[in-house]
Amino acid sequence: MSADGTANTAKTVAALSIAGSDSSGGAGIQADLKTFAALGVYGATAIPAITAQNTLGVTAVHLIPGDIVAAQIDAVFADLNVRAVKTGMLGGAEQIGATADRLRRWAGDVPVVVDPVMVSTSGARLLEASAVRALVEGLFPLADIITPNLAEAAALLDVSIARTDGEIDEQARRFYALGPRAVLIKGGHRDDATATDVLFDGTEIHRFTASRVPTRNTHGTGCTLSSAIAAHLATGVPIAAAVEAAKAYLQGALLAADAFHIGDGAGPVAHFWKMPKI
Repeated sequence: MSADGTANTAKTVAALSIAGSDSSGGAGIQADLKTFAALGVYGATAIPAITAQNTLGVTAVHLIPGDIVAAQIDAVFADLNVRAVKTGMLGGAEQIGATADRLRRWAGDVPVVVDPVMVSTSGARLLEASAVRALVEGLFPLADIITPNLAEAAALLDVSIARTDGEIDEQARRFYALGPRAVLIKGGHRDDATATDVLFDGTEIHRFTASRVPTRNTHGTGCTLSSAIAAHLATGVPIAAAVEAAKAYLQGALLAADAFHIGDGAGPVAHFWKMPKI
């Protein structure tokens, strides 16, 4: 029922995360669901990979068969009002192929955010080397925006890590030529006092700069940013504005991150920093 007592028949806006599970809760689908909830969007998941990990690192990875990945995506789209999709850790070519196939069937005009997760914060490889081509050729052309960090961008393009603004801009243009409608290269790993992300939408370069936050709790920042973009896209926000809003949300989550002491390594950000503490 709505606030005035009448029946509410409109389906709630949902966002779908197709990503790996992080047993420590700081990244992957767990971070995505927290982000969706914090930004007022209902979250659903399809899980292509399960990891055993904590704040110190990843100890095991299990890939889910492609037909089960496809069945999860089918089940969500067939029933929920999915208005945005975010992909994260997919693990292997089989899982990427199943995801791409289902998105071609279901996504239509639904915005798709592809976060090409390749390596964990602790350095564990999360994408099989043989799956890179499947990711680039199968998913990038379906994406409204892809969100590689500097290291992922270099690995995907088989070049050195960009050191200058000009090199980042050039890499963004090269990614755009692979088919996505926009490219966001995340600059958080540069050794600068500020963190600048570069968005290329096929027409112009946008730069989003934020002060670097001195915290050890940075686990899942990439997942959080891409899912925040998806949450804003789900509510109809244009891409550049969605990126700007997602950056502001992540900055707040990083500033509040030291309220936590989760584990002995890189802990999670504070996804619910805008909400009352529980």
